Amino acid sequence: MWDCNSWRRYAVASYPSGSPKEYAMTNVFLRNWDVPPNHDILTAGFPCQPFSPAGKKLGVRDIVRGTLFERIIEILDQKQPKYFFLENVKRLLTMENGYHFRLILNALSELNYFIEWRLISPLSFGIPQNRDRIFIFGTKLTSTDITPNTLEKLSVFLTTEDNILLPSNEVSLVKYMLPIMTMKNKNDNWGIAYKNQMFTQNISLLPDMKPRKKLQDILQDESIVDTQFDFTVDTLERIKQSKPVNHYCNGVEILYNQDGGARLGYTIFGTNGIASTLTASTSRHYERYQVGDNFRRLTNIEYARLMGFPDDWCQVARIYDQYALFGNAIVPACVEWVCKRIGQTNFELSKSGWQQLTLAL
Repeated sequence: MWDCNSWRRYAVASYPSGSPKEYAMTNVFLRNWDVPPNHDILTAGFPCQPFSPAGKKLGVRDIVRGTLFERIIEILDQKQPKYFFLENVKRLLTMENGYHFRLILNALSELNYFIEWRLISPLSFGIPQNRDRIFIFGTKLTSTDITPNTLEKLSVFLTTEDNILLPSNEVSLVKYMLPIMTMKNKNDNWGIAYKNQMFTQNISLLPDMKPRKKLQDILQDESIVDTQFDFTVDTLERIKQSKPVNHYCNGVEILYNQDGGARLGYTIFGTNGIASTLTASTSRHYERYQVGDNFRRLTNIEYARLMGFPDDWCQVARIYDQYALFGNAIVPACVEWVCKRIGQTNFELSKSGWQQLTLAL
């Protein structure tokens, strides 16, 4: 495992504590091509802060963090792994009308990989958190002939429920793909790319793989929640200066707000919806939730559950630091679902889909 922040000792220490395997922790910016060694799949979550609504929104212009993507390109070019698997925030798709995503996609597509992306939510895996993420998967190609049959063989994101409008399987897909950097609109939630060309389409949300849950379904029993998480007295005083909202924003229940708005000022959340996106920001770790008659912040164990980790994950770190570790992590269930589909035939294009697009053209 290679990172750019190996000084974050708790993040580094959490990997061995959660797995029996050994990990090598090295700074990814070292220009020694023995680091990393040859590998079959490169997985990376390049920093999301340049693209996140919670960050400065500098995108690829972020000199410090945006350039980590350049290192990923260098590793792929030098090591030529069979696959790569990348992840980032939803906003990467649409920031500046999708310019940043297309720039990233264009760089990846020059490396002779068949590239596919899809927006995936942990809600589909029974995890009640508003955390849509863009996943990008690449498969090394030995042929330049890209047909719909290629998509059937290589797609890791499409399911039998998806209705993809593609031409006849006798026609090269490249014929219907457009130059990436000439596109001007925001990118759709699914698409493919190859050799500086792309095809994109808005498709339905990923089908539910597990029954959906609400935040209240993953909470610890109140009888065992430590008093360090309780803010009832303080919150009751603040409510006097707040306005009731009783509104749902992106599935998140909002009970009170200092200004009465959906997400402005001091906010108190309910548990009948899902949780808002967990982050590494310290201030977010003290958000208040009404649980029964009490008001408290979520516990570190509830943070683990909202990411799909075991209750005892990250126990090597202090409770205070666990919040940042979970808020900066990726939901394992989403990754596991994709990885189990690598090398499998996961769907078949319907002939009606081919005919619909052919007629439209």
